[in-house]
Amino acid sequence: MNRSSFQPGPLADVDSSAAEDGRWTLLFVRDLRHPREKVWAALTEPAQLGEWSPYIADRDLGTAGHATLTMIDGDTTEDLPATVTRADAPTVLEYTLGSDLVRWELAATESGTRLTLRHTVEGRDWVPKVAAGWHLCLDVAELLLDGRPIGPIRGNEARNYGWNELNEAYAKKLSIPVTELPEHD
Repeated sequence: MNRSSFQPGPLADVDSSAAEDGRWTLLFVRDLRHPREKVWAALTEPAQLGEWSPYIADRDLGTAGHATLTMIDGDTTEDLPATVTRADAPTVLEYTLGSDLVRWELAATESGTRLTLRHTVEGRDWVPKVAAGWHLCLDVAELLLDGRPIGPIRGNEARNYGWNELNEAYAKKLSIPVTELPEHD
């Protein structure tokens, strides 16, 4: 597969709930065809993160402590402070991402790994947007794990690969009114 033929996969199992302080948590569950150790490496190793994630990391995320995660949108980058608060290989990885909290849980299944993501954000309207973004990122991650990397799809470029449609579909699935991100260059 190459980027020109990339199509997003089916919607993931998702839910959302009110979190503390008026924030909201996305629950995003996806089954991957790979063992937990391989998925863990993709979630924590900087070289692999750079191939699928919306950010690059200044260090391996497999140990607790401070890190910098750099969000990338075309030629624009934004360094976000991060703190890995829990790194129990290969089952739980939790870290802050700016003001967000991201928690990955990896459970072994007969066919690979059940990946459960809990991403806590500032407002309810962000939940389907975050789901759409992680959906595309995890589609790309699965291709990387399959040995068929196509490079990351991040930032405004994601609109060219179905982000708008995914945002609308996840908004509907989560019963959250659709709001769009502003266009930018």
